[in-house]
Amino acid sequence: MRFHFHRLRFEMAARDRMYLPPGKAGNVLRGSLGLMLQAVDSEAYERLFAPRAAGGPSGLADAPRPFVFRVAALEAGLRLEPGDRFVFAMNLFEEAGESGPAFAAAFDRLGREGLGPGRGKALLVNWEQQALFVDLSERAQSVGRIQVRFVTPTEIKADGGLLREPLFGVLMARIRDRISTLRGLYGAGPLEMDFREFGERAACVRLSSCDVRHVEAERQSTRTGLRHPLGGFVGTAAYEGDLAEFLPYLQAASHTGVGRQTVWGKGEIAIE
Repeated sequence: MRFHFHRLRFEMAARDRMYLPPGKAGNVLRGSLGLMLQAVDSEAYERLFAPRAAGGPSGLADAPRPFVFRVAALEAGLRLEPGDRFVFAMNLFEEAGESGPAFAAAFDRLGREGLGPGRGKALLVNWEQQALFVDLSERAQSVGRIQVRFVTPTEIKADGGLLREPLFGVLMARIRDRISTLRGLYGAGPLEMDFREFGERAACVRLSSCDVRHVEAERQSTRTGLRHPLGGFVGTAAYEGDLAEFLPYLQAASHTGVGRQTVWGKGEIAIE
């Protein structure tokens, strides 16, 4: 089995002086995306920003959006003079990747209308789309220990609350469900596996060390004005056990994210 996705890379050049505040740069880009997408392609907006489908992960009635932002590099903040350039990315989980041009048109319009404090204008000077996939087959070599880095704030629900430590069994259950749902809605179909047995094997993997801390963050909706928490834990966790089966799913999750609000860039992980 394979998990297909597309990586979108956007490069913009400031036309005015611009300021993207620390911790808010990503929100400046993503905050108005829905409005811009609705203006340039209402059909794409309905498909990408407001999908409706039964059977989402964790019992959600609505389908997950088929994209995630990758803007962590901007979160330190930027001060831009006219002509200065900045780059950000998205991962798109449609197998055919047909929505790439709609996103490019939306960011082009966002730049022309202005973004950030002072509403400085920017020009979309280049965008690229690359088709990629992760082979979900078990790796031939033995893997007895891995370390997972939680790059951006991660929130994972478990037993009616939020997980304080990234226990492997819960982590893999959420990854499995997310990949299967995205693949089922936008790709070749749900994962073909025994979900219960997969979960039981994952629960046997031990959390051998954990160094995570909780961070607070929030975003404000451009449409409603409401503030939404974007906090969670960041840091590293090491796992020991029979891990070869799970490594491909962790690699896929490094592109999809895991947990709540992944579409805005939360739950980004890296395998080390």
